[in-house]
Amino acid sequence: METPSPFFIAETEAWLVSHGANSALAGYLIASLRSADDLSNLSDNDLREIGPLLALSQKALKEKLHASRVYIGRYGHSSGLAFHFHIIPIYDWVEKLFWQDVRYRTLRQFAERDGETETDGAERTLFVWREFCERVLPPPIQGPSVSEAIGLLRATMRTVCGLSEAAIGR
Repeated sequence: METPSPFFIAETEAWLVSHGANSALAGYLIASLRSADDLSNLSDNDLREIGPLLALSQKALKEKLHASRVYIGRYGHSSGLAFHFHIIPIYDWVEKLFWQDVRYRTLRQFAERDGETETDGAERTLFVWREFCERVLPPPIQGPSVSEAIGLLRATMRTVCGLSEAAIGR
């Protein structure tokens, strides 16, 4: 049996869920596919697996780590990287840090009409990437550490979210 990565959370037949290796934000997950590089090239089975897996990941982040929002998206276009989704928890304390950081208020200048929201999920995602994934010294986190979150999410994906031992693998 292969030794799992310390960031490993769960796997299905086609998908692997891991904590983002470069993220200091506990619960920042990556769901990656072992083959294919475009959604339109996925098999029917791969497509059937990803919806429930993303939903289970969101449920675990909300119920166990108390994320107030969870953003899910596919980003990137670097060749050689596995096709993957980012599953990004937004906690109340992350939201507060975002609003306290005046550098991100400059994003308001891109709103074209009065009454548009001052910010959206894309701006919060940018904040998480810059502050928790790219900074050498990220802001202090509140709540479980990354390693504690990984352990909690492994157990949660197995029990609360209904994945069997076989689906968890490793």
